[in-house]
Amino acid sequence: MEASDKARMLDALRTIITSLCPDAAFLEKYGGVVVERVAGGPEGHFCGIFAYARYVSLEFSQGARLDDPRGLLEGSGKQRRHLKLRSVADIEAKACRTFLEQAARL
Repeated sequence: MEASDKARMLDALRTIITSLCPDAAFLEKYGGVVVERVAGGPEGHFCGIFAYARYVSLEFSQGARLDDPRGLLEGSGKQRRHLKLRSVADIEAKACRTFLEQAARL
């Protein structure tokens, strides 16, 4: 995956998150970006974005609680789930906005 594709994906995800949570804080942690609904807010992190060599991972802290009728979310831990995005088109194809809307309400 080219760096420019990753940058476009990261920008698109950040734009969606900011539209849903205008007061969100983007914190560089754990080799990626962790997002708080409100900077320093007591509810803490609700998602994270991590860029790897072959994909970008959109991770949800409470992903096991998200409605996923199409079975798009990956992972089998008690709480966390993620989406592996390999192209800008995957942002729409894998319903990122829908999952982010749900996660922002938890």
